[in-house]
Amino acid sequence: MKIRIITDSASDITDNKREDLTVIPMTISFGEEQYQDGITLSHKEFYEKLIESDTLPTTSQIPPYTFQKAVEEAVGQGEKVIIITISGRLSGTWQSAMIAAENYSDSVYVVDSENVTVGEHILVEYALRMKDNGMAVEAIVEELESIKKRIRLVALLDTLEYLKKGGRVSKTVAFAGEMLSIKPVVAIENGEVVVIGKARGSKKANNFIVEKIQESGGIDFEKPYFLGYTGLSDQLMQKYIEDNTSLWADHVKELPIETVGGTIGTHAGPGAIAVAWVSKTDN
Repeated sequence: MKIRIITDSASDITDNKREDLTVIPMTISFGEEQYQDGITLSHKEFYEKLIESDTLPTTSQIPPYTFQKAVEEAVGQGEKVIIITISGRLSGTWQSAMIAAENYSDSVYVVDSENVTVGEHILVEYALRMKDNGMAVEAIVEELESIKKRIRLVALLDTLEYLKKGGRVSKTVAFAGEMLSIKPVVAIENGEVVVIGKARGSKKANNFIVEKIQESGGIDFEKPYFLGYTGLSDQLMQKYIEDNTSLWADHVKELPIETVGGTIGTHAGPGAIAVAWVSKTDN
């Protein structure tokens, strides 16, 4: 059985070399200028524009027609299809995928990742691993629906400025946060971005992330895991890794690090770091 995985660019997969994986770009708009995420606008170019812009860019969901074209091509080649999308609570992209799959109940399956960026990428990577191991499409979908509940994504923001621009926090809160060096810690919970803590200084915020990993029972290194960062430099990401070698040293030789694109980068701003993993328990 031939299986194709289709996902959206909110998964931040920028170096796709697999013929059985299709990454459909979301549209990012800076004013009247529109770009295809990861195709006509790289992550680097996005942050260069974000830093220079006085207003926040906007991200448009993928329309049903775009998914339909990808599905028709795959089914026409005799492939079964699994579409993995950004959280349906963060974008209408999941709904677009559901519309595209309506007429293919026996060959197209849609999975709401209930996540985004490196958290969503975990689910895509895991689907590809299971496909490579010869699992049937129905079994893959069933496992994806189960394991997505154990995917954790925690991120440390460097600034409240972009949350202020987006109206997520008030100017007063943002100003106070900058004055006190408060670093917000956010997570994906039930498919939504939530603030789970505020720490004074990066060191305490880093400790907060470590605590969350430990609370989850630790990282299941048998499953995919990813680290991500926003902005033009991975300096803060490398510092975080260096300060927390005990988390990885006995398990892996190197860590998969990615840039976080415009879907989350618009609101997080430069200088954020994210850790996504599959927890060992359901906590």
